[in-house]
Amino acid sequence: MSRPVALVTGGGRGIGAAVCKRLAKDGYDVLLTYTTSSRPAEFVVDAIREAGGDALAVKIDCAAEDEVALLASHPWMARSVDALVLNHGRYDRVPAGELDVAHLDRTMAVNFRGAFLVWAAVQPHLADGARIVVVGSQLGTRGSPHGADYSASKAALQAWARSLAQDAGPRGQRVNVLAPGYVDTDLLSADTPEKRRTREDEVPLRRLGSPDDMAGAVSFLIGEDSAYMTGAVLHVNGGLYLP
Repeated sequence: MSRPVALVTGGGRGIGAAVCKRLAKDGYDVLLTYTTSSRPAEFVVDAIREAGGDALAVKIDCAAEDEVALLASHPWMARSVDALVLNHGRYDRVPAGELDVAHLDRTMAVNFRGAFLVWAAVQPHLADGARIVVVGSQLGTRGSPHGADYSASKAALQAWARSLAQDAGPRGQRVNVLAPGYVDTDLLSADTPEKRRTREDEVPLRRLGSPDDMAGAVSFLIGEDSAYMTGAVLHVNGGLYLP
């Protein structure tokens, strides 16, 4: 019996890499995408294969319609896609008062339009009962003085996912949003030790989230324990933000 297939965008690093490994452990074969460096993505593939699973990494720019369209003709698409995790994104720190149109357009193109393009390309190949997880952010609700474009893109993703959940429900497909708080990834690599302690002190659980924390939440949203959840936004942030 063949294993189910999961497609994870932005699967080479951080949250995406942890999600790929967790879904492989859960019994999925994993097709992951990356945008720039192949080496981290290949590390993920190797780790999954060494653990007895199957995985493949493909390079695409999720904001480029012609590149995303190639997913539809990928050999793995001959099998139904059982789980789709839209995790890719960009976050360039720009003060809200200094944001320009070019920067805004690029962020929205990658984070929001890119998610739509991937979904549209894969949609004909989604299995009945497929599970879709859109990785958003607490900032999609809270906003950010140094990431207004990022916050807007994540808010758009959240609204789109909830709309999609209503449309896809009659087909047995579930669509949910994971909204992380502070997660210990490259995104926070520029933090000084003092800034890191400040972040940790903001969180009631007094620590940053780990990529594995987020992967566990994705596993839950894809698994049968969340079988009656769709259109939900799951905030996983150690109590930092309580909507």
